[in-house]
Amino acid sequence: MDESDESAPIEVTLGELLTERGESLATAESLTGGLVGSRVTDAPGASAYFDRGFVTYAYDAKREMLGVSRESLDAEGAVSASVAEQMAAGARDRANTTWAVATTGIAGPNGGTAEKPVGLTYVGVAHAAPWGTEESFVRTERVVLSGDRAAVKRKAVDTALDALVRTIREVNDEE
Repeated sequence: MDESDESAPIEVTLGELLTERGESLATAESLTGGLVGSRVTDAPGASAYFDRGFVTYAYDAKREMLGVSRESLDAEGAVSASVAEQMAAGARDRANTTWAVATTGIAGPNGGTAEKPVGLTYVGVAHAAPWGTEESFVRTERVVLSGDRAAVKRKAVDTALDALVRTIREVNDEE
């Protein structure tokens, strides 16, 4: 694959990276409501690497399906780096995939506060390295996106896919 080809849609680039590496992906979504998984499957051949998506909008869904701790939800709320991290790790581990990406945030138009404004989004990316390497990780990114509800959700999908592709490339470059 020519990594300099930035004209390809990001979901196609993601698919090429995962296919080349023989790796798999799961998604865990809150504010995006399944849109990340939908975009991933827009790429032909996605069944070769996309395992499943978890849409966990409610606190109980995050706890039951992904193992997000009650303590994190209680102390920080669903829109936090800790919850994004736990969502990504939970999706990766429950689906037994190489990669997982998670989204949580406030799409608006209501629900924002001074500390957590409308548009605040956390993206979590989890990687499962080979056993025994101790190189598995989860990382999060915080962004504040602008626009109406639909625009925030759309930009959150773009942010999540971009973070995932960047992270896969970083791991690829380190190998």
